[in-house]
Amino acid sequence: MLNALFKPIVRLNVKQQLILLFVIMLTPILVLNNYGNYKAEQVLKRHVTNAYVELNKQNFAIINRDIDTVNKITSTVIQNPFLQQLNMSGLDPIMERVERYETIEKLLGSYSQGAERGDAIYYSLYVYDPNNYYFFAPNFPQVKKAGVYFFTKEEEPFWFRQAVEQKGRGYLMFMDRLSPQAEDLKTLTYVRAVNNIYLGAGTIGVLVVTKMEAKIGESLKSISLPDGEIYLTDMNNRVLASSTSSTGEIIELPDGAEIGDPEGTVDVITDDFIYVVNNNHMLGQKLVYKVPVKALLQQQNEMKRVIQYITVAYALFGLIIITYFWRSLMTPLQKLAFFVRKYEPGNRVPETPKRGSNDEVSVLISSTYDMARRLNGLIMYKYQMELKQKESQLQLLYQQINPHLLYNTLESIYWKSSLEGNVESAEMIKELSKLMKISLSRGRELITLEEELEHASAYIKLQQHRYDYVFTVTWNIAPETKSNLIPKITLQPLIENAIIHGVKNMEEDGEIIITAFTLEDRVLIMIEDNGYKQADYEAITRILHDESPNPASGYGIRNINQRVQLHFGPDYGITYGPRAGGGTVAAVLLPKTEVQQ
Repeated sequence: MLNALFKPIVRLNVKQQLILLFVIMLTPILVLNNYGNYKAEQVLKRHVTNAYVELNKQNFAIINRDIDTVNKITSTVIQNPFLQQLNMSGLDPIMERVERYETIEKLLGSYSQGAERGDAIYYSLYVYDPNNYYFFAPNFPQVKKAGVYFFTKEEEPFWFRQAVEQKGRGYLMFMDRLSPQAEDLKTLTYVRAVNNIYLGAGTIGVLVVTKMEAKIGESLKSISLPDGEIYLTDMNNRVLASSTSSTGEIIELPDGAEIGDPEGTVDVITDDFIYVVNNNHMLGQKLVYKVPVKALLQQQNEMKRVIQYITVAYALFGLIIITYFWRSLMTPLQKLAFFVRKYEPGNRVPETPKRGSNDEVSVLISSTYDMARRLNGLIMYKYQMELKQKESQLQLLYQQINPHLLYNTLESIYWKSSLEGNVESAEMIKELSKLMKISLSRGRELITLEEELEHASAYIKLQQHRYDYVFTVTWNIAPETKSNLIPKITLQPLIENAIIHGVKNMEEDGEIIITAFTLEDRVLIMIEDNGYKQADYEAITRILHDESPNPASGYGIRNINQRVQLHFGPDYGITYGPRAGGGTVAAVLLPKTEVQQ
Protein backbone atom coordinates (compact mmCIF):
# COMPACT_ATOMS: atom_id res chain seq x y z
CA MET A 1 0.00 0.00 0.00
CA LEU A 2 2.73 2.46 1.01
CA ASN A 3 4.89 1.43 -1.94
CA ALA A 4 2.02 2.09 -4.33
CA LEU A 5 1.44 5.46 -2.67
CA PHE A 6 5.05 6.62 -2.86
CA LYS A 7 5.89 5.09 -6.23
CA PRO A 8 4.82 8.17 -8.25
CA ILE A 9 6.86 10.40 -5.92
CA VAL A 10 9.98 8.29 -6.38
CA ARG A 11 9.75 8.76 -10.13
CA LEU A 12 10.05 12.54 -9.77
CA ASN A 13 13.44 14.16 -10.13
CA VAL A 14 15.01 16.02 -7.23
CA LYS A 15 13.83 19.42 -8.43
CA GLN A 16 10.23 18.26 -8.64
CA GLN A 17 10.52 16.56 -5.26
CA LEU A 18 11.84 19.79 -3.72
CA ILE A 19 8.92 21.76 -5.16
CA LEU A 20 6.48 19.12 -3.92
CA LEU A 21 8.13 19.22 -0.51
CA PHE A 22 7.82 23.01 -0.47
CA VAL A 23 4.10 22.80 -1.31
CA ILE A 24 3.52 20.10 1.30
CA MET A 25 5.31 22.18 3.93
CA LEU A 26 3.55 25.41 2.99
CA THR A 27 0.01 24.02 2.79
CA PRO A 28 -0.28 23.04 6.48
CA ILE A 29 1.06 26.46 7.45
CA LEU A 30 -1.67 28.19 5.45
CA VAL A 31 -4.36 25.85 6.77
CA LEU A 32 -3.19 26.18 10.36
CA ASN A 33 -2.90 29.94 9.94
CA ASN A 34 -6.53 30.23 8.82
CA TYR A 35 -7.73 27.79 11.45
CA GLY A 36 -5.70 29.57 14.13
CA ASN A 37 -7.17 32.93 13.12
CA TYR A 38 -10.68 31.47 13.25
CA LYS A 39 -10.14 29.91 16.68
CA ALA A 40 -8.44 33.06 17.97
CA GLU A 41 -11.43 35.09 16.80
CA GLN A 42 -13.84 32.73 18.57
CA VAL A 43 -11.77 32.72 21.76
CA LEU A 44 -11.47 36.52 21.66
CA LYS A 45 -15.23 36.88 21.25
CA ARG A 46 -15.87 34.52 24.14
CA HIS A 47 -13.33 36.16 26.45
CA VAL A 48 -14.59 39.64 25.63
CA THR A 49 -18.18 38.49 26.12
CA ASN A 50 -17.33 37.01 29.51
CA ALA A 51 -15.67 40.28 30.48
CA TYR A 52 -18.75 42.22 29.36
CA VAL A 53 -20.97 39.88 31.38
CA GLU A 54 -19.06 40.72 34.55
CA LEU A 55 -19.01 44.42 33.61
CA ASN A 56 -22.76 44.31 32.97
CA LYS A 57 -23.38 42.82 36.42
CA GLN A 58 -21.32 45.54 38.08
CA ASN A 59 -22.97 48.25 35.99
CA PHE A 60 -26.44 46.93 36.85
CA ALA A 61 -25.51 46.87 40.53
CA ILE A 62 -24.46 50.54 40.34
CA ILE A 63 -27.73 51.49 38.59
CA ASN A 64 -29.74 49.61 41.20
CA ARG A 65 -27.75 51.39 43.88
CA ASP A 66 -28.65 54.75 42.36
CA ILE A 67 -32.31 53.73 42.18
CA ASP A 68 -32.11 52.50 45.77
CA THR A 69 -30.72 55.90 46.79
CA VAL A 70 -33.74 57.60 45.23
CA ASN A 71 -36.01 55.05 46.92
CA LYS A 72 -34.50 55.85 50.32
CA ILE A 73 -35.04 59.58 49.76
CA THR A 74 -38.67 58.94 48.86
CA SER A 75 -39.00 56.91 52.07
CA THR A 76 -37.63 59.86 54.03
CA VAL A 77 -40.07 62.21 52.31
CA ILE A 78 -43.00 59.86 52.95
CA GLN A 79 -42.18 59.68 56.66
CA ASN A 80 -42.12 63.49 57.01
CA PRO A 81 -44.83 64.57 59.55
CA PHE A 82 -45.98 67.54 57.45
CA LEU A 83 -46.65 65.26 54.49
CA GLN A 84 -48.39 62.64 56.66
CA GLN A 85 -50.67 65.37 58.11
CA LEU A 86 -51.79 66.38 54.64
CA ASN A 87 -55.58 65.74 54.33
CA MET A 88 -58.41 66.71 52.08
CA SER A 89 -61.06 67.19 54.79
CA GLY A 90 -61.12 70.98 54.37
CA LEU A 91 -61.55 71.48 58.14
CA ASP A 92 -58.18 73.12 58.74
CA PRO A 93 -57.80 76.86 58.15
CA ILE A 94 -56.58 77.96 54.79
CA MET A 95 -53.43 79.49 56.30
CA GLU A 96 -52.44 76.11 57.73
CA ARG A 97 -52.96 74.59 54.31
CA VAL A 98 -50.77 77.24 52.73
CA GLU A 99 -48.09 76.78 55.38
CA ARG A 100 -48.17 72.97 54.98
CA TYR A 101 -47.99 73.33 51.21
CA GLU A 102 -44.97 75.62 51.38
CA THR A 103 -43.19 73.31 53.86
CA ILE A 104 -43.65 70.27 51.64
CA GLU A 105 -42.66 72.33 48.59
CA LYS A 106 -39.37 73.32 50.26
CA LEU A 107 -38.80 69.72 51.43
CA LEU A 108 -39.12 68.37 47.91
CA GLY A 109 -36.95 71.13 46.48
CA SER A 110 -34.18 70.38 48.98
CA TYR A 111 -33.79 66.82 47.65
CA SER A 112 -33.18 67.79 44.04
CA GLN A 113 -29.74 66.43 43.05
CA GLY A 114 -27.36 67.75 40.44
CA ALA A 115 -26.06 65.41 37.76
CA GLU A 116 -22.79 65.41 35.84
CA ARG A 117 -23.89 67.87 33.14
CA GLY A 118 -25.71 70.23 35.46
CA ASP A 119 -29.11 68.48 35.10
CA ALA A 120 -31.03 67.55 38.22
CA ILE A 121 -33.63 65.05 39.31
CA TYR A 122 -36.82 66.57 40.72
CA TYR A 123 -39.12 65.24 43.42
CA SER A 124 -42.83 66.07 42.99
CA LEU A 125 -45.91 65.09 44.98
CA TYR A 126 -49.26 64.56 43.26
CA VAL A 127 -52.32 64.71 45.56
CA TYR A 128 -55.91 63.94 44.66
CA ASP A 129 -57.97 67.04 45.67
CA PRO A 130 -61.55 66.41 44.46
CA ASN A 131 -62.95 69.49 46.27
CA ASN A 132 -60.13 71.80 45.21
CA TYR A 133 -59.20 72.72 48.80
CA TYR A 134 -55.71 73.63 47.59
CA PHE A 135 -56.93 75.92 44.85
CA PHE A 136 -53.98 78.21 45.43
CA ALA A 137 -51.42 75.55 44.39
CA PRO A 138 -50.41 75.10 40.73
CA ASN A 139 -51.93 72.15 38.92
CA PHE A 140 -49.74 72.19 35.81
CA PRO A 141 -46.72 69.99 36.68
CA GLN A 142 -43.35 70.64 35.08
CA VAL A 143 -40.64 68.08 34.37
CA LYS A 144 -37.76 70.28 35.50
CA LYS A 145 -39.28 71.55 38.71
CA ALA A 146 -39.95 70.05 42.13
CA GLY A 147 -43.26 70.79 43.78
CA VAL A 148 -46.66 69.72 45.08
CA TYR A 149 -49.48 69.39 42.58
CA PHE A 150 -53.19 68.91 43.31
CA PHE A 151 -55.66 67.61 40.79
CA THR A 152 -59.39 66.93 40.55
CA LYS A 153 -61.13 63.91 39.12
CA GLU A 154 -61.05 65.35 35.63
CA GLU A 155 -57.34 66.20 35.89
CA GLU A 156 -56.19 62.78 37.22
CA PRO A 157 -53.00 61.56 35.44
CA PHE A 158 -53.18 58.25 33.62
CA TRP A 159 -50.47 56.67 35.79
CA PHE A 160 -51.97 57.61 39.18
CA ARG A 161 -54.15 54.52 39.69
CA GLN A 162 -51.35 52.22 38.61
CA ALA A 163 -49.04 53.74 41.23
CA VAL A 164 -51.70 53.39 43.96
CA GLU A 165 -52.18 49.73 43.06
CA GLN A 166 -48.46 49.08 43.72
CA LYS A 167 -49.18 49.81 47.44
CA GLY A 168 -46.06 51.81 48.11
CA ARG A 169 -43.59 49.90 45.87
CA GLY A 170 -41.53 52.19 43.69
CA TYR A 171 -40.85 51.51 40.03
CA LEU A 172 -39.38 53.15 36.93
CA MET A 173 -41.75 54.42 34.27
CA PHE A 174 -41.18 56.29 31.03
CA MET A 175 -43.69 59.14 30.50
CA ASP A 176 -44.38 61.20 27.41
CA ARG A 177 -45.95 63.86 29.70
CA LEU A 178 -46.71 64.03 33.42
CA SER A 179 -50.40 64.83 33.00
CA PRO A 180 -52.83 65.85 30.28
CA GLN A 181 -52.29 69.49 31.24
CA ALA A 182 -48.46 69.27 31.41
CA GLU A 183 -46.07 70.12 28.64
CA ASP A 184 -45.10 67.45 26.12
CA LEU A 185 -41.63 66.54 27.45
CA LYS A 186 -40.50 62.90 27.65
CA THR A 187 -38.79 61.80 30.85
CA LEU A 188 -37.91 58.72 32.89
CA THR A 189 -39.61 58.82 36.27
CA TYR A 190 -39.52 56.92 39.52
CA VAL A 191 -43.07 56.55 40.82
CA ARG A 192 -44.09 55.60 44.36
CA ALA A 193 -47.40 55.88 46.18
CA VAL A 194 -47.48 57.74 49.56
CA ASN A 195 -49.51 55.73 52.06
CA ASN A 196 -50.80 57.08 55.36
CA ILE A 197 -48.51 55.44 57.93
CA TYR A 198 -50.41 56.90 60.90
CA LEU A 199 -53.78 55.46 59.94
CA GLY A 200 -52.30 52.33 58.34
CA ALA A 201 -54.62 52.68 55.36
CA GLY A 202 -55.35 55.12 52.57
CA THR A 203 -53.20 56.90 50.05
CA ILE A 204 -52.15 60.51 50.51
CA GLY A 205 -50.67 60.91 47.03
CA VAL A 206 -47.96 59.75 44.66
CA LEU A 207 -44.30 60.81 44.62
CA VAL A 208 -42.84 61.23 41.14
CA VAL A 209 -39.10 61.69 40.58
CA THR A 210 -38.46 63.14 37.12
CA LYS A 211 -35.30 63.29 34.97
CA MET A 212 -34.13 59.88 36.23
CA GLU A 213 -32.49 59.36 32.82
CA ALA A 214 -29.91 61.97 33.88
CA LYS A 215 -28.96 60.09 37.03
CA ILE A 216 -28.91 56.65 35.40
CA GLY A 217 -27.15 58.12 32.37
CA GLU A 218 -24.21 59.01 34.62
CA SER A 219 -23.71 55.30 35.40
CA LEU A 220 -24.19 54.28 31.76
CA LYS A 221 -21.74 56.83 30.39
CA SER A 222 -19.10 55.80 32.92
CA ILE A 223 -18.76 52.52 30.98
CA SER A 224 -16.73 52.72 27.78
CA LEU A 225 -17.59 50.18 25.09
CA PRO A 226 -15.81 50.27 21.70
CA ASP A 227 -18.53 51.73 19.44
CA GLY A 228 -21.06 49.95 21.66
CA GLU A 229 -24.44 50.94 23.05
CA ILE A 230 -25.94 50.48 26.53
CA TYR A 231 -29.68 50.34 27.20
CA LEU A 232 -31.71 50.14 30.39
CA THR A 233 -35.12 48.81 29.33
CA ASP A 234 -38.29 47.45 30.83
CA MET A 235 -39.32 43.83 30.25
CA ASN A 236 -40.96 44.86 26.94
CA ASN A 237 -37.61 46.18 25.64
CA ARG A 238 -38.75 49.81 25.89
CA VAL A 239 -35.68 51.98 26.48
CA LEU A 240 -35.78 53.73 29.86
CA ALA A 241 -32.25 55.13 29.64
CA SER A 242 -29.35 54.66 27.27
CA SER A 243 -25.92 55.87 26.28
CA THR A 244 -27.54 57.18 23.07
CA SER A 245 -30.60 59.36 22.49
CA SER A 246 -33.06 56.50 21.86
CA THR A 247 -35.05 56.89 25.10
CA GLY A 248 -38.61 55.60 24.83
CA GLU A 249 -37.99 53.48 21.73
CA ILE A 250 -38.40 49.71 21.47
CA ILE A 251 -35.16 47.88 20.71
CA GLU A 252 -34.97 44.51 19.00
CA LEU A 253 -32.97 41.70 20.58
CA PRO A 254 -31.79 38.59 18.70
CA ASP A 255 -33.22 35.12 19.17
CA GLY A 256 -31.87 33.61 22.36
CA ALA A 257 -31.51 36.88 24.24
CA GLU A 258 -34.84 36.24 25.98
CA ILE A 259 -33.84 32.69 26.97
CA GLY A 260 -31.94 31.85 30.12
CA ASP A 261 -32.12 32.52 33.81
CA PRO A 262 -34.92 35.08 34.31
CA GLU A 263 -32.91 36.66 37.11
CA GLY A 264 -29.51 36.25 35.47
CA THR A 265 -27.38 37.18 32.50
CA VAL A 266 -27.56 35.77 28.98
CA ASP A 267 -25.19 36.52 26.12
CA VAL A 268 -25.69 36.06 22.37
CA ILE A 269 -22.95 36.38 19.76
CA THR A 270 -24.15 37.08 16.21
CA ASP A 271 -22.15 37.77 13.08
CA ASP A 272 -22.34 41.52 13.64
CA PHE A 273 -22.94 42.14 17.35
CA ILE A 274 -22.35 40.79 20.84
CA TYR A 275 -25.41 41.11 23.10
CA VAL A 276 -25.21 40.86 26.89
CA VAL A 277 -28.61 41.05 28.61
CA ASN A 278 -29.01 41.19 32.40
CA ASN A 279 -32.62 40.43 33.44
CA ASN A 280 -34.20 41.52 36.73
CA HIS A 281 -37.88 40.54 36.72
CA MET A 282 -38.39 41.73 40.29
CA LEU A 283 -37.56 45.30 39.24
CA GLY A 284 -38.94 44.79 35.73
CA GLN A 285 -35.72 45.96 34.12
CA LYS A 286 -33.02 44.82 31.70
CA LEU A 287 -29.52 46.13 31.17
CA VAL A 288 -28.48 45.50 27.56
CA TYR A 289 -24.97 45.78 26.09
CA LYS A 290 -24.76 45.88 22.28
CA VAL A 291 -21.18 45.80 20.99
CA PRO A 292 -20.27 45.53 17.27
CA VAL A 293 -17.98 42.60 16.53
CA LYS A 294 -16.21 44.59 13.85
CA ALA A 295 -14.87 47.07 16.40
CA LEU A 296 -13.47 44.23 18.53
CA LEU A 297 -11.83 42.40 15.65
CA GLN A 298 -10.55 45.44 13.77
CA GLN A 299 -7.01 45.19 15.11
CA GLN A 300 -7.00 41.40 14.78
CA ASN A 301 -8.18 41.63 11.15
CA GLU A 302 -5.41 44.09 10.38
CA MET A 303 -2.88 41.75 11.94
CA LYS A 304 -4.42 38.83 10.02
CA ARG A 305 -3.96 40.65 6.72
CA VAL A 306 -0.37 41.50 7.58
CA ILE A 307 0.33 37.84 8.38
CA GLN A 308 -1.27 36.74 5.11
CA TYR A 309 0.85 39.19 3.12
CA ILE A 310 3.96 38.00 4.93
CA THR A 311 3.02 34.37 4.23
CA VAL A 312 2.61 35.02 0.50
CA ALA A 313 5.88 36.94 0.36
CA TYR A 314 7.59 34.18 2.30
CA ALA A 315 6.26 31.55 -0.11
CA LEU A 316 7.54 33.47 -3.15
CA PHE A 317 10.90 34.08 -1.52
CA GLY A 318 11.16 30.42 -0.52
CA LEU A 319 10.41 29.30 -4.06
CA ILE A 320 13.16 31.56 -5.43
CA ILE A 321 15.64 30.32 -2.84
CA ILE A 322 14.82 26.68 -3.59
CA THR A 323 15.35 27.27 -7.32
CA TYR A 324 18.71 28.97 -6.72
CA PHE A 325 20.03 26.36 -4.33
CA TRP A 326 18.88 23.54 -6.54
CA ARG A 327 21.08 24.88 -9.33
CA SER A 328 24.06 25.45 -7.04
CA LEU A 329 23.81 22.20 -5.04
CA MET A 330 22.65 19.46 -7.37
CA THR A 331 25.76 19.31 -9.63
CA PRO A 332 28.28 18.69 -6.82
CA LEU A 333 25.85 16.30 -5.12
CA GLN A 334 25.48 14.31 -8.33
CA LYS A 335 29.27 14.02 -8.58
CA LEU A 336 29.39 12.90 -4.98
CA ALA A 337 26.72 10.26 -5.64
CA PHE A 338 28.76 8.97 -8.60
CA PHE A 339 31.86 8.64 -6.39
CA VAL A 340 29.95 6.82 -3.63
CA ARG A 341 28.49 4.29 -6.09
CA LYS A 342 31.90 3.67 -7.66
CA TYR A 343 33.97 3.48 -4.46
CA GLU A 344 34.99 0.11 -2.99
CA PRO A 345 36.77 -0.13 0.40
CA GLY A 346 40.50 -0.56 -0.03
CA ASN A 347 40.68 1.08 -3.46
CA ARG A 348 42.60 4.28 -3.98
CA VAL A 349 40.61 7.45 -3.17
CA PRO A 350 41.01 10.29 -5.71
CA GLU A 351 41.78 13.85 -4.70
CA THR A 352 38.92 15.76 -3.06
CA PRO A 353 37.15 18.10 -5.54
CA LYS A 354 37.71 21.80 -4.78
CA ARG A 355 34.81 24.23 -4.34
CA GLY A 356 34.92 27.97 -3.88
CA SER A 357 32.88 27.99 -0.66
CA ASN A 358 32.87 26.36 2.76
CA ASP A 359 29.17 25.59 2.90
CA GLU A 360 27.58 22.36 4.12
CA VAL A 361 27.81 20.73 0.70
CA SER A 362 31.56 21.37 0.62
CA VAL A 363 31.85 19.93 4.12
CA LEU A 364 29.78 16.90 3.08
CA ILE A 365 31.93 16.24 0.00
CA SER A 366 35.17 16.73 1.90
CA SER A 367 33.95 14.57 4.80
CA THR A 368 32.85 11.79 2.43
CA TYR A 369 36.25 11.63 0.75
CA ASP A 370 38.00 11.82 4.13
CA MET A 371 35.71 9.07 5.44
CA ALA A 372 36.67 6.87 2.51
CA ARG A 373 40.35 7.46 3.29
CA ARG A 374 39.77 6.71 6.99
CA LEU A 375 37.90 3.55 6.03
CA ASN A 376 40.91 2.45 3.99
CA GLY A 377 43.09 3.25 6.99
CA LEU A 378 40.83 1.25 9.32
CA ILE A 379 40.97 -1.73 6.98
CA MET A 380 44.76 -1.56 7.00
CA TYR A 381 44.79 -1.06 10.78
CA LYS A 382 42.48 -4.05 11.32
CA TYR A 383 44.74 -6.22 9.19
CA GLN A 384 47.80 -5.16 11.18
CA MET A 385 45.98 -5.67 14.50
CA GLU A 386 44.96 -9.20 13.51
CA LEU A 387 48.61 -9.96 12.82
CA LYS A 388 49.65 -8.50 16.18
CA GLN A 389 46.87 -10.42 17.97
CA LYS A 390 48.14 -13.70 16.61
CA GLU A 391 51.67 -12.75 17.67
CA SER A 392 50.37 -11.90 21.17
CA GLN A 393 48.56 -15.25 21.44
CA LEU A 394 51.77 -17.06 20.58
CA GLN A 395 53.66 -14.95 23.11
CA LEU A 396 51.04 -15.74 25.78
CA LEU A 397 51.44 -19.46 25.15
CA TYR A 398 55.19 -19.09 25.60
CA GLN A 399 54.66 -17.15 28.87
CA GLN A 400 52.36 -19.84 30.29
CA ILE A 401 55.04 -22.47 29.91
CA ASN A 402 57.07 -21.09 32.87
CA PRO A 403 54.18 -21.10 35.48
CA HIS A 404 53.23 -24.65 34.46
CA LEU A 405 56.88 -25.68 34.67
CA LEU A 406 57.09 -24.15 38.17
CA TYR A 407 53.85 -25.92 39.23
CA ASN A 408 55.15 -29.30 37.98
CA THR A 409 58.51 -28.71 39.69
CA LEU A 410 56.76 -27.97 43.03
CA GLU A 411 54.82 -31.22 42.70
CA SER A 412 58.09 -33.11 42.20
CA ILE A 413 59.70 -31.42 45.23
CA TYR A 414 56.59 -32.27 47.32
CA TRP A 415 56.86 -35.98 46.55
CA LYS A 416 60.65 -35.98 47.11
CA SER A 417 60.23 -34.28 50.52
CA SER A 418 57.50 -36.76 51.49
CA LEU A 419 59.73 -39.71 50.60
CA GLU A 420 62.60 -38.21 52.61
CA GLY A 421 60.34 -37.74 55.67
CA ASN A 422 60.15 -33.89 55.66
CA VAL A 423 56.39 -33.91 56.19
CA GLU A 424 56.00 -30.26 57.23
CA SER A 425 58.04 -28.96 54.32
CA ALA A 426 56.13 -31.27 52.01
CA GLU A 427 52.80 -29.90 53.25
CA MET A 428 53.97 -26.29 52.69
CA ILE A 429 55.09 -27.19 49.17
CA LYS A 430 51.75 -28.87 48.52
CA GLU A 431 49.76 -25.81 49.64
CA LEU A 432 51.98 -23.55 47.54
CA SER A 433 51.39 -25.73 44.49
CA LYS A 434 47.63 -25.45 45.09
CA LEU A 435 47.98 -21.66 45.13
CA MET A 436 49.85 -21.79 41.84
CA LYS A 437 47.31 -24.15 40.27
CA ILE A 438 44.25 -22.09 41.21
CA SER A 439 46.00 -18.82 40.28
CA LEU A 440 46.48 -20.17 36.77
CA SER A 441 42.92 -21.63 36.58
CA ARG A 442 43.39 -22.27 32.87
CA GLY A 443 43.23 -18.54 32.09
CA ARG A 444 39.73 -18.11 33.58
CA GLU A 445 38.88 -14.88 35.43
CA LEU A 446 35.79 -16.33 37.15
CA ILE A 447 36.05 -19.57 39.13
CA THR A 448 33.64 -21.39 41.44
CA LEU A 449 33.43 -20.46 45.09
CA GLU A 450 34.54 -24.01 45.90
CA GLU A 451 37.81 -23.43 44.01
CA GLU A 452 38.24 -20.03 45.64
CA LEU A 453 37.72 -21.55 49.11
CA GLU A 454 40.31 -24.23 48.30
CA HIS A 455 42.73 -21.45 47.33
CA ALA A 456 41.95 -19.55 50.57
CA SER A 457 42.37 -22.72 52.67
CA ALA A 458 45.75 -23.41 51.07
CA TYR A 459 46.84 -19.83 51.80
CA ILE A 460 45.78 -20.09 55.49
CA LYS A 461 47.60 -23.41 55.98
CA LEU A 462 50.71 -22.03 54.28
CA GLN A 463 50.70 -18.98 56.58
CA GLN A 464 50.15 -21.12 59.68
CA HIS A 465 53.10 -23.35 58.74
CA ARG A 466 55.24 -20.38 57.80
CA TYR A 467 54.74 -18.21 60.92
CA ASP A 468 53.55 -20.82 63.43
CA TYR A 469 50.18 -19.09 63.80
CA VAL A 470 47.83 -20.94 66.16
CA PHE A 471 44.59 -19.02 65.51
CA THR A 472 41.51 -21.06 64.71
CA VAL A 473 39.58 -20.96 61.43
CA THR A 474 35.86 -21.80 61.19
CA TRP A 475 34.19 -22.54 57.83
CA ASN A 476 30.41 -22.03 57.55
CA ILE A 477 29.77 -22.61 53.86
CA ALA A 478 26.25 -23.32 52.57
CA PRO A 479 26.47 -26.17 50.01
CA GLU A 480 24.34 -24.33 47.42
CA THR A 481 26.90 -21.51 47.25
CA LYS A 482 29.90 -23.63 46.25
CA SER A 483 29.00 -23.62 42.56
CA ASN A 484 28.57 -19.82 42.49
CA LEU A 485 31.03 -17.84 40.34
CA ILE A 486 33.52 -15.42 41.92
CA PRO A 487 36.54 -13.50 40.56
CA LYS A 488 39.64 -15.55 41.40
CA ILE A 489 41.89 -14.50 44.29
CA THR A 490 39.09 -12.48 45.97
CA LEU A 491 39.09 -13.99 49.47
CA GLN A 492 42.88 -14.41 49.94
CA PRO A 493 43.64 -10.62 50.34
CA LEU A 494 40.71 -10.24 52.76
CA ILE A 495 41.92 -13.20 54.86
CA GLU A 496 45.43 -11.75 54.75
CA ASN A 497 44.11 -8.45 56.19
CA ALA A 498 42.21 -10.36 58.89
CA ILE A 499 45.45 -12.14 59.88
CA ILE A 500 47.81 -9.14 59.76
CA HIS A 501 45.48 -6.49 61.24
CA GLY A 502 43.36 -8.79 63.42
CA VAL A 503 44.53 -12.09 64.93
CA LYS A 504 48.28 -12.04 64.17
CA ASN A 505 49.37 -11.45 67.77
CA MET A 506 46.46 -13.12 69.60
CA GLU A 507 47.95 -16.68 69.65
CA GLU A 508 45.27 -19.30 70.30
CA ASP A 509 42.68 -16.60 71.20
CA GLY A 510 42.51 -15.46 67.59
CA GLU A 511 39.65 -16.66 65.47
CA ILE A 512 38.69 -16.22 61.82
CA ILE A 513 35.19 -17.21 60.66
CA ILE A 514 34.45 -17.61 56.95
CA THR A 515 30.72 -17.76 56.11
CA ALA A 516 28.86 -18.05 52.80
CA PHE A 517 25.08 -18.16 52.30
CA THR A 518 22.42 -17.02 49.82
CA LEU A 519 20.11 -13.99 50.09
CA GLU A 520 17.32 -14.46 47.51
CA ASP A 521 19.15 -13.87 44.20
CA ARG A 522 22.47 -12.90 45.85
CA VAL A 523 25.35 -14.61 47.64
CA LEU A 524 26.98 -13.05 50.72
CA ILE A 525 30.47 -14.10 51.88
CA MET A 526 31.76 -12.79 55.24
CA ILE A 527 35.31 -12.97 56.68
CA GLU A 528 35.12 -12.17 60.41
CA ASP A 529 37.95 -11.80 62.91
CA ASN A 530 37.91 -11.07 66.65
CA GLY A 531 40.88 -8.74 66.53
CA TYR A 532 41.21 -6.21 69.33
CA LYS A 533 42.30 -3.26 67.16
CA GLN A 534 39.65 -0.69 66.23
CA ALA A 535 39.58 -0.18 62.43
CA ASP A 536 38.85 3.18 60.74
CA TYR A 537 35.86 2.12 58.63
CA GLU A 538 35.33 5.59 57.10
CA ALA A 539 38.91 5.55 55.80
CA ILE A 540 38.36 2.05 54.38
CA THR A 541 35.16 3.24 52.64
CA ARG A 542 37.05 6.17 51.10
CA ILE A 543 39.75 3.79 49.85
CA LEU A 544 37.11 1.55 48.24
CA HIS A 545 35.23 4.34 46.44
CA ASP A 546 37.85 7.08 45.86
CA GLU A 547 38.30 7.70 42.13
CA SER A 548 41.85 9.07 42.70
CA PRO A 549 43.18 6.89 45.53
CA ASN A 550 46.61 6.89 47.10
CA PRO A 551 48.44 3.98 45.45
CA ALA A 552 50.50 3.47 48.63
CA SER A 553 47.52 2.25 50.72
CA GLY A 554 44.55 -0.09 50.30
CA TYR A 555 45.54 -1.36 46.86
CA GLY A 556 44.47 -4.97 47.57
CA ILE A 557 40.89 -4.38 48.74
CA ARG A 558 40.35 -1.62 46.17
CA ASN A 559 41.51 -3.99 43.42
CA ILE A 560 39.09 -6.67 44.65
CA ASN A 561 36.16 -4.22 44.78
CA GLN A 562 36.87 -2.93 41.28
CA ARG A 563 37.16 -6.45 39.81
CA VAL A 564 33.86 -7.52 41.38
CA GLN A 565 32.08 -4.41 40.07
CA LEU A 566 33.62 -4.74 36.62
CA HIS A 567 32.25 -8.29 36.38
CA PHE A 568 28.86 -7.86 38.06
CA GLY A 569 28.02 -4.12 38.25
CA PRO A 570 28.08 -1.29 40.83
CA ASP A 571 25.44 -2.97 43.06
CA TYR A 572 28.01 -5.56 44.14
CA GLY A 573 31.42 -5.43 45.84
CA ILE A 574 32.97 -5.50 49.30
CA THR A 575 32.19 -3.57 52.48
CA TYR A 576 33.82 -3.34 55.91
CA GLY A 577 32.10 -2.96 59.27
CA PRO A 578 32.44 -3.73 62.99
CA ARG A 579 31.77 -7.23 64.32
CA ALA A 580 29.40 -7.81 67.22
CA GLY A 581 31.57 -8.61 70.25
CA GLY A 582 34.65 -6.93 68.79
CA GLY A 583 36.66 -7.30 65.63
CA THR A 584 35.98 -6.63 61.96
CA VAL A 585 33.70 -8.09 59.27
CA ALA A 586 34.61 -7.96 55.58
CA ALA A 587 31.57 -8.78 53.40
CA VAL A 588 31.61 -9.70 49.70
CA LEU A 589 28.24 -9.39 47.89
CA LEU A 590 27.89 -11.33 44.62
CA PRO A 591 25.01 -12.15 42.28
CA LYS A 592 23.77 -15.71 42.31
CA THR A 593 25.45 -17.24 39.24
CA GLU A 594 26.63 -20.71 38.29
CA VAL A 595 28.99 -22.22 35.74
CA GLN A 596 27.39 -22.54 32.30
CA GLN A 597 27.93 -26.05 31.00
